[in-house]
Amino acid sequence: MPDETELESATNLAVTLAWVAGAVVIAFLAGVVLTWVLRRLGRRSRVIDDVATLTRMPVRATLAVFGASIAVQRTSDASDPWRGWVDHTLLIVNIATLTWLLVSLVLVAERRMIAIYAGGGDDLTDADRRWRRVRTQVTVLRRLAIAVVVLLGVAAILMTFPSFSDIGTTLFASAGVLSVVAGLAAQTSLGAVFAGMQIAFSGAVRVGDVVELEQGQWWGRIEEITLTYVVVRLWDERRLVLPSTYFTTTPFENWTRNATEIMGSVELDVDFRVPFNDMRTELGRLLSESEQWDGRRGVLQVTDAVAGVVRVRVVVSAPNAGALFDLRCAVREGLVSWVHRTGGAFPMQRLVQYEPDTEPVPNGSAGESGSRHVTSNLFSGSPEADERSRAFDEHPDYDEALATSSNGSRG
Repeated sequence: MPDETELESATNLAVTLAWVAGAVVIAFLAGVVLTWVLRRLGRRSRVIDDVATLTRMPVRATLAVFGASIAVQRTSDASDPWRGWVDHTLLIVNIATLTWLLVSLVLVAERRMIAIYAGGGDDLTDADRRWRRVRTQVTVLRRLAIAVVVLLGVAAILMTFPSFSDIGTTLFASAGVLSVVAGLAAQTSLGAVFAGMQIAFSGAVRVGDVVELEQGQWWGRIEEITLTYVVVRLWDERRLVLPSTYFTTTPFENWTRNATEIMGSVELDVDFRVPFNDMRTELGRLLSESEQWDGRRGVLQVTDAVAGVVRVRVVVSAPNAGALFDLRCAVREGLVSWVHRTGGAFPMQRLVQYEPDTEPVPNGSAGESGSRHVTSNLFSGSPEADERSRAFDEHPDYDEALATSSNGSRG
């Protein structure tokens, strides 16, 4: 049979649990009412509306834990055997919910800063450039602030354990050695973090910018910038994840740094007989019918004429990189179709027949056929060599051998 002390402790625990349950329900309902009031007030203020939306669950959880803590303290004695670990557990949960609430407030600040510079799109106006820059910087700062808040929350939870003080004393005693070891071990990670902050505040690349990487191997739009990596959404919907240090150590092209307008070229090899005026007329027709052309640039030039072909270069302009790619493909296809229709501009390889100089052979010296004698040019390069060549050509044995080989080939 349990003694009177154990029975009283169990009774107090049951009473405390009942009060805790009631306090949690009341605190949760108070959180619901508070959210409803903030939403009503949020009709006039976007800040209050964001607070009500983003902090709804953290506020309710914090109020519930706070109510449970008050109920435990009011309905139980400090001498109860279970009071110590219950108070410690509620303290840890309270720190966790407060950390959650602070993280939500950081999200509210981020949303408000981005909303102030509302905008964005493919056309880079001054407002849009400012919006992209602020969005990139605020996003990086939000990640950094959340990391600091979570780190402080974890540290506060660890400080509630008495043994942590002894561990901390030992660690801080060797802080000099640990700092050197940690710096050497984490230099790559720390370098990526500092590179991420440099990208965010230097403005070299921002969320939404179109970049070309690895000398044209990839191109796409910056989708996300974090403290350690950057996500590039490629033109074929793939995501290329690069470390932040890539954009601080490797050259890359930013096609939307100050403006989105861009120019590109199309090259074709055609025949020398191509009518360039007609080709320019066809180019003008193709550009005038294209929705991707912005009207700034559309010129056809002959850049080379070697190896039996003429190289034609067409330079066109478009409002952004995506439109330029489509415009180049359309112009290339249109000019190739024009070459097919005209039929007179196909590249051709011309072969010129070469006939060496010949001299008539005297009658009877090369048989009855009266064939011509071809100069051998066996010796050349100096007057003495030319003299030997003439002597060799006039030798009778050479003429006889030449006639014999001719008759043999006929037979």
